[in-house]
Amino acid sequence: MFGRKIAEAVPDILSHQLVGLLPPGAPPCAPARIPANRAAAEDSRSADVLPRIRERVLEKLQNPVAGMAGRDSLRRELTGLVGDICSAERIPISAIDQDRVIDMLLDDMLGIGPIEPLLADDGVTDILVNGCNQIYVERRGKLELTGLRFRDDAHVINVAQRIASSVGRRVDESSPMVDARLQDGSRVNVILPPLALDGPSISIRKFNRRRVAIADMVLQGNLSAPLGRMLEVATACRLNVLVSGGTGSGKTTLLNALSRVIDPAERIVTIEDAAELQLQQPHVVRLETRPASIEGTGEITQRDLVKNALRMRPDRIIIGEVRGGEAFDLLQAMNTGHDGSMSTIHANRPRDALSRLESMVMMANGNLPLQTIRAQIASAVNLIVQVERMRDGVRRIQQVVEVVGMEGDVITTQELFTFVQGGGEAVTGRFESSGVRPQFSVRAAYYGLEDTLLAAMR
Repeated sequence: MFGRKIAEAVPDILSHQLVGLLPPGAPPCAPARIPANRAAAEDSRSADVLPRIRERVLEKLQNPVAGMAGRDSLRRELTGLVGDICSAERIPISAIDQDRVIDMLLDDMLGIGPIEPLLADDGVTDILVNGCNQIYVERRGKLELTGLRFRDDAHVINVAQRIASSVGRRVDESSPMVDARLQDGSRVNVILPPLALDGPSISIRKFNRRRVAIADMVLQGNLSAPLGRMLEVATACRLNVLVSGGTGSGKTTLLNALSRVIDPAERIVTIEDAAELQLQQPHVVRLETRPASIEGTGEITQRDLVKNALRMRPDRIIIGEVRGGEAFDLLQAMNTGHDGSMSTIHANRPRDALSRLESMVMMANGNLPLQTIRAQIASAVNLIVQVERMRDGVRRIQQVVEVVGMEGDVITTQELFTFVQGGGEAVTGRFESSGVRPQFSVRAAYYGLEDTLLAAMR
């Protein structure tokens, strides 16, 4: 019964919760921050009141609670229960504090504890938990320390295990690292002690509910309108695109925006370690890797999924991030009729992205000569888009490079666009076209988009 499950969960919940909003530097068990004009009276009272409420709620929920289905129903049950306890015990608690206690209980029973409110905050893009006492968020590209706290490391681990189990994964001492996702699509990484020396760590990259298009990115200053038109033409012409950049630079966001240009009639297969792509097309098949079981069996890697995707009649294959042996199979797909495929890669410059791709292919097939690998890359990859999160927190396209072929044993490229930064403390600049005629203009002409492309390059 649902009530019995809640009753079983309550001891752990109540032993860890009711520690939501603490001032930075406060001890884990400190009372929550409240308005200054009531701070002295409320703080001293809370230290005595909250344990009494926890104890009484625990006693009352020992019996199954019937008829609860969802947050609203559970809130009504807890509201009545906490109200009855406070009245019977003559516990002095304001309506505001009572609502706060109930919200904390609900967040821990049905959500992810004290960091649940951060998921609803559209201004937060990343949530970073460093042990029980430090919770950072990223807003507008800048990290901020919050006043939120977990009670102790056991509470953090409990939340981490709940997240992992919700997607059929596990995290514990024997398997202390896991990638998972929340129900809203947010990406989660967990690493536990003894690997994390200062306590369990949870890193959440929030799912962007807003469907971002190239036009939106132009308005945000991520790129210019001509650059946006050039990228839209490249996507519509089925160029193979590699989006390169550092962690948190906006690679996946750009990949999502580019995918909106894809013809709705195309069949797309996406492959990810943790699903976060938001493709809008009607014919999308999403695949996700699977880690090994506790016995070390059953692992399904990105390379396994790429090989399988080739048998699924895809028009395009999109890999969330290429990071290993799957690079070889992706190049094979790009070179064998699956034009328009895309992926992201961690690299600081376009030339570094090519070098990393070489290394990944060598990992998968060490017997291939380097020149052969480079020839495959040169014929498969058409465009490299370099993105960067700059010091003002804004993510911008730094450079767009076209791969034009081989010269001897060197992959040759030509620059199409670059962000030229101005002087001064503020990050200012402009997106400049090189003015060269892209090699893919022939393909653009085939699709009837040559004039649009050349106008964007002027």
